Amino acid sequence: MADIHIRAAVPEDSGLIFHFVRELAIYEKALDDVVTDEAGLREALFGDKPLAHGLICSLDDTPVGFAIYFYNFSTWLGKYGIFLEDLYVSPDYRGHGAGKALLQYLARQAVAEGCGRFEWNVLDWNEPSIRFYEACGAVAMSEWVGYRLSGQALQDFANAD
Repeated sequence: MADIHIRAAVPEDSGLIFHFVRELAIYEKALDDVVTDEAGLREALFGDKPLAHGLICSLDDTPVGFAIYFYNFSTWLGKYGIFLEDLYVSPDYRGHGAGKALLQYLARQAVAEGCGRFEWNVLDWNEPSIRFYEACGAVAMSEWVGYRLSGQALQDFANAD
């Protein structure tokens, strides 16, 4: 059985994180949507005002996956929460407990920090991940519909009178 190790990402991990982001985008059939690069991730995660955080997961000494998360806030709970933006384990290393270890690491962090929630999204076609999350006890928030403003629509709305 492989030894699973999780650590906070450091600036020198920016290339590795970018590699995992591209693998994830390929898996999600959305590689063309990746517009950042290694330098962009380095600035966002490790620059002057980082608002997101990264984790690197290794099996033995081999980096096999990552997680990116940030804090949100629930006015109803009056507490912060952790929002998991991305969790990814390379296909060759799935089934060894790395994904579960990353989720548990963040769940424990949420509990230790008094967070009221630990949340994330999953694509509706990603049945393996849905089964995995439900096996961990997560519940789909099917009554909520996500909305997004981005690109030109974001610019247009921001500049509208």
